[in-house]
Amino acid sequence: MNKLFLTLIVTGSLITRVMAQTPPPAAPTHSFTLADCIAYALQHQDTVINANLDIKSAQYRVKEVTGQGLPQLTASASLLDYLKIPTTLLPGEFFGAPGTFIPVKFGVKYQSNFGVDASQLLFDGTFFIGLKASKTYQELSQKSLTRSKIQANVNVTKAYYSVLVNDERVKLLDANIKQLKTQLDQTTAQNKQGFVEKIDVDRTTVQYNTLVSNRENALRLLAVGYQMLKFQMGMPIQENLILLDKLEDVKLDETAAAQTTDTTLYKNRIEYSLLETQYRLNQLDVKRNQANYFPKLSAIGNFTSAYQDNAFGNLYANQFPSSYIGLRLSWQVFTGFQHKYQVAQSKITVQKTQNDMENAKNGFALQAEYARINYINGLQTLNSQRRNRDLAQEVLRVSKIKYQQGVGSSIEVTQAETALVDADDKYIQGLYDALVNKVELDRTYGRIQY
Repeated sequence: MNKLFLTLIVTGSLITRVMAQTPPPAAPTHSFTLADCIAYALQHQDTVINANLDIKSAQYRVKEVTGQGLPQLTASASLLDYLKIPTTLLPGEFFGAPGTFIPVKFGVKYQSNFGVDASQLLFDGTFFIGLKASKTYQELSQKSLTRSKIQANVNVTKAYYSVLVNDERVKLLDANIKQLKTQLDQTTAQNKQGFVEKIDVDRTTVQYNTLVSNRENALRLLAVGYQMLKFQMGMPIQENLILLDKLEDVKLDETAAAQTTDTTLYKNRIEYSLLETQYRLNQLDVKRNQANYFPKLSAIGNFTSAYQDNAFGNLYANQFPSSYIGLRLSWQVFTGFQHKYQVAQSKITVQKTQNDMENAKNGFALQAEYARINYINGLQTLNSQRRNRDLAQEVLRVSKIKYQQGVGSSIEVTQAETALVDADDKYIQGLYDALVNKVELDRTYGRIQY
């Protein structure tokens, strides 16, 4: 027994040690293009998932409304114990005592009933309108899914471009740091030989330290950008993501913002399609309220089995069945003008939706023009900043040559370095703005479709 106990302790200790030494499973790594990220988002992004659930809910809503037109069956059962049997007063004339009332107890102590009620809707205007409205609502939920997919596409694309741009910023900083480190080493060596002053070394050191700090900030922003991208995709933050697309793969086509005279551009927007569907729903709501004026006709039937006795043990010894079939017609002749005002309210809703549609046409046209101008301006700014960056590099190259030949100053080189860093920053910002404006242009022109 002691040996067995000792063996269990040793085995448990070995298992614990092995488990402690076993590293946790590594987070999965994904290598995605932009198209892959968008496809992932369409499967995992919460808003898209919820939009799909809304479609299922709309399908169940259609079945719910359809069920109102199917046969309805209601079963019932009861068991009554009359502690005091009801008393009825009968005229005394029946018992030879005119002018008086004789109390008589009717019934038995125990009663039980089992019944089934059946009904079938034959005509109800509100039912048929509601059935059509529920199918239109299902169409509305489908279009809402399309809108969610388009928005997910836009959000993921912007986040993807943000990561690419921040990665490019890090690369530019690395190049500038490498260049400045070489210059710092040369200036330090020249200072030791007495060719340059200590202040020249200090100026270069300040610039170098600033660039290193900027690079650390850029790396942190890059990490946040990856997390934002994964968030927009619906990917767990702890998983690893590698981007396969490069900035040079993104085509900023100037013809994409060509002047358009298309006055039906709004028809490409899913938002306008949603308004159209909502308009149809509101029209059906008017018809549903108008249908309240019409009568409702149903076929009905009932079967009841009754049991009665003064002794509980004999309650179910005798059965007294009854049944009937028939038609039921109901018609709300006057309801205090409620239906009238319901119809009036629903008509106002239709008018408001019409106004929203007209306003949306103008709004979408304005959005498209605004996006077009922003894209054109963004491209011009980007091209200008690219030329400025090339010029800043050339100015720095010439400044270094002049300084090395003794015809220039270290201040001139420092200013050229600062100008290049500033040109890089503006180029990166211009690049990001141009990419985001391209996404907005595609969205406002309705080019993103599902």
